[in-house]
Amino acid sequence: MKSKAGGNGLTSEAGGGGSSSSPSPPPSPRRNSGVPRCRRRLRPAKDLLESRRLVAGIMARRSLRYFFLLPVVYISGLLMCVGPFSALIGHSPLPGSRYRSHEIFHNLWHHIETDNSSVIELASVWKYKRKLREQKPCPNLTALHREHFVSPGRNGFLIVEANGGLNQQRSAICNAVAVAGLLNAILVIPQFEFHNVWKDPSEFGDIYDDGHFISTLDGYVKVVKELPEALMERHSYNMSNITNIRVQAWAPVSYYLGVVSPILQKEGVIRIAPFANRLAMSVPPHIQFLRCLTNYKALRFSSSISALAKKLVYRMIEKSSRTDGKYIAVHLRFEEDMVAFSCCVYDGGEAEKLEMDSAREKGWRGKFKRKDRKILPDLNRVEGKCPLTPLEVGMMLRGMGFDNNTAIYLASGKIYHAERYLAPLMKMFPSLYTKESLATSDELAPFMGYSSQLAALDYTVCLSSEVFVTTQGGNFPHFLMGHRRFLYDGHAKTIIPDKRKLVVLLDDLSISWRAFKDQMEDMLSESDRKGIMVPRVRKINRKTSVYTYPLPECRCLQQSLANQIDHNLDVLYNYNGTKA
Repeated sequence: MKSKAGGNGLTSEAGGGGSSSSPSPPPSPRRNSGVPRCRRRLRPAKDLLESRRLVAGIMARRSLRYFFLLPVVYISGLLMCVGPFSALIGHSPLPGSRYRSHEIFHNLWHHIETDNSSVIELASVWKYKRKLREQKPCPNLTALHREHFVSPGRNGFLIVEANGGLNQQRSAICNAVAVAGLLNAILVIPQFEFHNVWKDPSEFGDIYDDGHFISTLDGYVKVVKELPEALMERHSYNMSNITNIRVQAWAPVSYYLGVVSPILQKEGVIRIAPFANRLAMSVPPHIQFLRCLTNYKALRFSSSISALAKKLVYRMIEKSSRTDGKYIAVHLRFEEDMVAFSCCVYDGGEAEKLEMDSAREKGWRGKFKRKDRKILPDLNRVEGKCPLTPLEVGMMLRGMGFDNNTAIYLASGKIYHAERYLAPLMKMFPSLYTKESLATSDELAPFMGYSSQLAALDYTVCLSSEVFVTTQGGNFPHFLMGHRRFLYDGHAKTIIPDKRKLVVLLDDLSISWRAFKDQMEDMLSESDRKGIMVPRVRKINRKTSVYTYPLPECRCLQQSLANQIDHNLDVLYNYNGTKA
C-alpha cells in the first residue's frame, strides 16, 4: 500500500496538479490492509476529482481577483487622463472636463440675440399630464383619528433638536411629529441648533406660526411650547440633565418601539439630539400621514415672513406682464462657499485658485488638505458635480426656447464674482430679479443675517413660479419639488438639468446654436416627463423621500384640501402664510 501522503494526492496538488519537483518517497512494503482491492483502485479517481475541484477553485478565485481589479484599472486610467499626469503623457482632456462656457457664449451670442424661432410660452411649457390610476378610496380622517390617535401623548414628552438650514430643519420637524405619533408622546416644539455655518439664531416661532402648528396637529399629536414646571424642576431646570438618546440615521420603526419607547415610558421625558434624518422613510400609513399633515398644512410661515413673501410674489407677477403674470424661478448655488466646497475650477486663473484655497481653509480648516483627500476638479465637472454658473443657466434656458421677455426670479445668496458670471445672464434675460431688488431696504431689514428666514422668502416665491429650475440639488429643491407636486396635480413643474450632458456641449467650441438648442429642447422634455413620476411604493417599503415624492401617501390629504386648491395665490397662503 502506498504511503498516506502519496496516496491521497496531496503531493501532486501542492504542485498545481502536475509533477512535483521533489522525488516521491519509496513505496512501503505491501500489507493486507483489509480494504477491498476495488476500493483501493477507486482512490486515484477520487484524487483526480479532488484535484480538478481544487484547480477550478483556484481559477475561480483568480477570475474573481481580476473582476475586482478591473474597476481599479479603469479608474487609474481615468485619473491618468484627467489628472496631473495628462499633460506629461500627452493625453487630451476628457470632453466636458474644462470650463469653456464663456468662450461658447461669445461664439454664439449673435445667434442667441437674433434667434426668434421656436419661442416657448410659459403657459404651455408642461405638456405631460399625470395618468390617474384607480386608487383605493381615502379613509375618513375622523375614522383615522379614532383608530390610531385616541389618546395622544400618554407615554411622556419628546424633545428634539433640529439642525441645518431651513429645509433640513423642516425635515426634522416633520419626522419629530411622526416619531411622537409613533411613540404616543407629547412633542415639545422643536429647538433649532445654532450652527457656525448658518449662523442663524432663529427659533421656531420666528420662522413658523407656532399657534397654527399646534392647533393643526391637535387630535393627532399633542404639541406644547415647553415642558411642565414639575419636570423642569426634577431635572434642575437643565435640559442636558434629561436622558438623551443618540439614534442612528434612518432608524426603523422597530428601533423606536423596541428601544426608545421603553426608555420614554420609564423616564417620562427624553431628548433626541441631533435629529437630522433619524427616521426611516418606510413607516406605517397613519405615521406617513402625519408627515404629510405637518409638511403641507401645519408648517405655515410666520406672519412677518408670509406678509413680505406675498408682496414679493405679487411684484414678480407684475414684472411678468409680458408673459401673463407667469415667471421662472431659479435656485442658483454659485456662492463662494459652494464653489469652494465643490472643488471645481472655472476660468478665474491663479486668482481664483488662491481665493478658493483661502475659502476652503477658512470654512473647513484643513479638511481638503488631508493626505487621503484627492481633489479632481476635472472629474467632478465630467460627473456633473460642479455648480452651474449663471451664464450656463442662461444659455440653457435660451436654448430651451425662453426669450428675453421672460421674467426670472433668482433665489440665491451673494453670487461669486457676479460682475463676471452674472452679467451674461442679465444680458440674456434683462427682467432678472432677486428679493433684494424687489423689496425695499426697510422691508428686508428685519430679516438681514437670518439665513433661514431669507430662505423662507425665496421658498415662497419659487413655490409660486410657473417654472422652477434647480441647479445643484440639496434640501431646498427637493422639498420645493415635493410641495409643487402636492399643489400642482402631481407635477413638479421643475427643470432638472442633465449636467453631465450640458458640460460636454459647453466644451465643444464648434457647436452650432441649432445643435445646442436641439439638445436643450430634449432636456426640457425629459424634465417634463420626470416631473409627473410617482415612485413605486409597495405597502410601506418606500426608499425615496416622501418630501420629494409626496404621492401616493399624501394623496388623501391632498384630496381633503382640494376645495382650497385652485392654483393661485390664495392656495399658497393657505399653506405658507396668511390668506391674501
